[in-house]
Amino acid sequence: MNQEKIQSFLRELPKMREDLPFSPEVLKQLFIQTGALSLASLEEVGETLSKDQGLTTRILSLANSAYYGLQAEVQSVPRAAAVLGMSEIRNIVLALGVSGLTNKYDMPTDFDLGQYWQHQFLVAMIAKELARKTDVGHPDNMFTAGLLHDIGKLITAMRRPDDWQAMHELAEEKEILDAEAEDDYWGIDHAVVGALVLKSWDLPADLVEPVNWHHAPALAPEHSGEATILCLADYAARAVEDPEGPFVGRVEALCPDMELDMVEVMETAEDLAESEDIEQFVRLLS
Repeated sequence: MNQEKIQSFLRELPKMREDLPFSPEVLKQLFIQTGALSLASLEEVGETLSKDQGLTTRILSLANSAYYGLQAEVQSVPRAAAVLGMSEIRNIVLALGVSGLTNKYDMPTDFDLGQYWQHQFLVAMIAKELARKTDVGHPDNMFTAGLLHDIGKLITAMRRPDDWQAMHELAEEKEILDAEAEDDYWGIDHAVVGALVLKSWDLPADLVEPVNWHHAPALAPEHSGEATILCLADYAARAVEDPEGPFVGRVEALCPDMELDMVEVMETAEDLAESEDIEQFVRLLS
């Protein structure tokens, strides 16, 4: 029965391109223009995003919020990109896109959207810092991957709330990871679900693959280093959120693979978790 459920669910995922609150083509073009090898100008990025006036308005609202603390108001997307950077504009658009998805569906009662976003941003910030320390992956790309790493959980909760609830209860009952409960329940985890959706959005492989393999980085055929960084950032964030859980041990076991000091990783995670930036941005998305 669960195999029939998952196959039906997987067939639906590519269609979620149409659920984005803006054109998927806008997102595709944005990633082309903000890629590491792109020669696109700020004006060209602004032109791409200005095709959706509602999106432009939300970008400027976030850019001018207290979260960024700009000294002067920015009144155009090119100016916002010049001040904040191309990668930050990209992350704003992605966060608005993912947040917009949730407006179309009734979420399960037990799914805490605020907590979800807090974890995404904490993992994103940790992954960015670990990328800097290890020279594995581009720090800005690792932030974006962290921001998206659990999107499969969100998608499952939106599209299959009863199944999400059953897997959530299974994880609590057995005291196992969500990914392990998902695998027990219907044979794949949220990382695969998320990667399929991101691929349907035409996002690049250096973002999709780390998300796909962040619970099994050693098995990643490509971008295994980035997947390991994302996995480690996820465990470190969980260890901060649940100091009595199994995650500190998982951090300790994974650090040697990246030649990182476990104490330093945990200190980085704890410092970032105390930042007010996360709560400010989460409030802006809600």
